[in-house]
Amino acid sequence: MKAQDVFELIANGENSGVEFKRDDIRPEQLAREIVALANLKGGHILLGVEDDKSITGVSRNNLSEWVADTVFGRYVHPMILPYYEEVLMDESTRVAVITIGQEVSKPYVVRANDRETAYVRIGAVTRPASREQLLMLGSASGMIHSEIMPVNRTVFESLDQARLENYLRDILKDPEVPENRESWVNRLQALGFMTAGVAKEPVCTIAGLVLFGIKPRQTLKQSGVRLMFFNSLDKEYQAQMDKVLDAPLVGRFQPGKTRKNLIDAGLIEKCLEMMEPFITHEPNEIDENFRRERKWLYPYEAIRELLINALAHRDWTRFVDVEIVGYQDRLEIISPGTLPNSMTIEKMLAGQRSARNHIIVEVLRDYGYVDARGMGVRTKVIPALKAGGTEPLFEVTEDYLKTTVRQIKGHSDLINRPLTTDSSGHVAEKAGNTGEEGQVEPQIDPMSDLLTRHDDLIRAIRENPKSDYQQLANRLGVSEATIKRHIQKLKGAGILVRMGSRKIGYWEVKEK
Repeated sequence: MKAQDVFELIANGENSGVEFKRDDIRPEQLAREIVALANLKGGHILLGVEDDKSITGVSRNNLSEWVADTVFGRYVHPMILPYYEEVLMDESTRVAVITIGQEVSKPYVVRANDRETAYVRIGAVTRPASREQLLMLGSASGMIHSEIMPVNRTVFESLDQARLENYLRDILKDPEVPENRESWVNRLQALGFMTAGVAKEPVCTIAGLVLFGIKPRQTLKQSGVRLMFFNSLDKEYQAQMDKVLDAPLVGRFQPGKTRKNLIDAGLIEKCLEMMEPFITHEPNEIDENFRRERKWLYPYEAIRELLINALAHRDWTRFVDVEIVGYQDRLEIISPGTLPNSMTIEKMLAGQRSARNHIIVEVLRDYGYVDARGMGVRTKVIPALKAGGTEPLFEVTEDYLKTTVRQIKGHSDLINRPLTTDSSGHVAEKAGNTGEEGQVEPQIDPMSDLLTRHDDLIRAIRENPKSDYQQLANRLGVSEATIKRHIQKLKGAGILVRMGSRKIGYWEVKEK
């Protein structure tokens, strides 16, 4: 570092990455500033500079040995190897610069007075870390695996025993499935799904509850997925859908001769099913087989992989759900927490693997949700999106990893784009596309399009508002899944509203 570089640091003042100190500072006080920088992103400590930016220089004999042996050697833990240099500012004044890199063994602590205290830096202020900040630091470094932390107020009965039996017997092919509660608890503790709690009775770990919990969000509020879809380019007050899903992460499967058959959906399957009406389009025309060809606005394999990654690698010390937000032209998948273990977007795209939640990832691999290589972004997401003429955009902060996916080419947002009217009252597009000869392509009014395509379903509901999915499916000669999908579209458009409970309620069709 040159004198001009030091002058620039001093001119910019103290901040989250720069601290000024006299060289007669006590060693534990200097250690506190070092630890605070190491727990953030690193930075510089300038010894011989006052808080008012005046340069007094250093005068302590053997300063470098004192910093290395006393400050770092006695007070800072785990060990940090800093870069130390002394810069000549003029003929007689030197400033010592201690540079801390972006360290990985967080949280760092100061050992003094028979105590260990972690510090964090907010702006130019250094303060002791809170419990939540300690958890975040440990999770970010990978030294603390938050997935094995206990979830209070849970018991063995908080887990879905049918799913657990399915996992051991049918997925792992384990010949010895526990036969009583005590043996189950012992096995689950060995697997990392349960652990000792504050009381005598063992409790579920985060991994166990997330994977196999009956209703995980009842005791672990951040374990769900929030789905939001908007008929606009940005968030607005009224959403087509705003729902939080609560379910165990894995499904329950019945082994077959050639493949496993899903018999009870988990969070991944339920989320994809709820998203489907908003990320697909069915045209008005039917093909020669009297079917409507469903078109995906986003590659299914890419969206599935991104969803699984967001759930598998999220930071459980962040008390928010995974979010999936859909707009007219894009889909955003937000996974709480920054990238773990010094991982970067460049490393992720190159195929480097660094799991934050090892137990969860291994269980998902047992089921086949993820492959053994663990390079889904590189081998599945990127190729699928490139084939559709687009690429994902990754944005990482201290709080989240957000992946933005644009609609693939060939499936424009004509279906969802809102219409306006010009001064003469004729329909005009809000943001037009042009055809081959430069003419504006005709737009489809999403509301009238829905009403036209769903006339038979709406008529059946009006005739019997208390019909359930199965009754409507029998009436129209289609599957129950098809009825659910079309009803979801009508509900999202505000055409259909469910009044009352599921058992004794009824459907109400809104006049448009």
